[in-house]
Amino acid sequence: MSFARYPSYKPSGVEWLGDVPSHWHVRPLKHVARLSSGGTPDKTREDYWNGDVPWASSKDLKVAALADTEDHITQLALSEGAAQLVPAGRILVVVRGMILAHSFPVTTTLTPMAINQDLKAIEPVSDVDSAYLAWLLRGASSETSSRIDEAAHGTKVLRLDAWTSVQLPLPPSKEQRAIAAFLQDETAKTDALVTEQRRLMDLLKEKRQAVISHAVTKGLNPDAPMKPSGIEWLGDAPAHWRIISLGRVTSSRCDGPFGSGLKSEHYADAGVRVIRLQNITSNQFDGSNEVFVSIDYYARELTGHEVLGGDLLIAGLGDENNPVGRACIAPEGIEPAMVKADCFRFRLDTVQCVPAFVAALLCASAKPDGGVLSSGSTRSRIPLSVMASRRLALPPASEQAAIAEFVQTESQRFSTLTGEAVRAIALLQERRTALISAAVTGQIDVRDMSNGTSA
Repeated sequence: MSFARYPSYKPSGVEWLGDVPSHWHVRPLKHVARLSSGGTPDKTREDYWNGDVPWASSKDLKVAALADTEDHITQLALSEGAAQLVPAGRILVVVRGMILAHSFPVTTTLTPMAINQDLKAIEPVSDVDSAYLAWLLRGASSETSSRIDEAAHGTKVLRLDAWTSVQLPLPPSKEQRAIAAFLQDETAKTDALVTEQRRLMDLLKEKRQAVISHAVTKGLNPDAPMKPSGIEWLGDAPAHWRIISLGRVTSSRCDGPFGSGLKSEHYADAGVRVIRLQNITSNQFDGSNEVFVSIDYYARELTGHEVLGGDLLIAGLGDENNPVGRACIAPEGIEPAMVKADCFRFRLDTVQCVPAFVAALLCASAKPDGGVLSSGSTRSRIPLSVMASRRLALPPASEQAAIAEFVQTESQRFSTLTGEAVRAIALLQERRTALISAAVTGQIDVRDMSNGTSA
């Protein structure tokens, strides 16, 4: 969709704005709004917390309109002056916190609530529409970023004096409302498309898991005779497949060093690569976030935990999102490398099995095996000896190789489709950002495009 420009423009005198429509004004934020601060009631006062009053912090500012918060305080905290209510319709922004390193969230309160000291509540003056000002602050986020400094421990802080001096474009009140209504409509359409793409990604993930799981547990021949596997989660398996424990097809195995043998202070800039839990994803090695120990320290303190390219890597610790027992293959050329605590290395007998097939099968069985074999409530753990007892349904090696090739091909196909969805989301979000900026700075004229509103 293309948009018309205004009939005439004038220089704004502000570098980031450039020219603005001739009938618009330019005023600093501190002249169009009042800011108020928040605070945190005494955490040692139990009677101040878990009440019915919403209390907003930066983690709540993930939506454009905020109706409720994760934390709540009591009426007593309000009555004793430990916090103050911000009325509905106020704009909230983050002025301190790590979130400022990558975004500048802006939201509007739908109900009265208190806020913490990392937020500011903004009340527009009478001739400024609150919804328009919220969109304007979003559109000026790139200009805001130049007013963000780094404080102690990497915390980001917005320099309020500099930020409130930022010059902002202001059309007449009626036009502000028209722009706000237009952006509400258009961004809702974009957000709906983004939601559809994310839903597609979820469906692709589910389909990928189902296709791979069926291949590694039932094979590629739909007419193959089946028999009970004796494994509860697996059910029937092809009759010519054999059931065997992981340890029986392993020539050697090891886990990482426990205790004080390997801590973060032992890491070096280069040397022996340390494989950690975050590197072991489901059927794929994540090579990011490299850490090393020196070759001398490894040789002196850490031998016996080595990893070679082609080894099977298994996570001995997991949670709901990253299941214990997930596996992948160490990439060729990773040497010298070693596993860290809660990471297991299995060197498979390649006469009996194909490592890529075993890794895919272990990923398919990670959740059911984890529920039976693991210990722990919030995080599940399976020790090395128990991990070695995991039962596998193994076809002949040639069939394993064919299934592994099928799994790789299907994984690439689903990755391509997922990548297309990711790119579509990025383009939609870029368009959304550009549209907001163009509308609130007057680069496009949308007065006749919002519910029939005219200039």
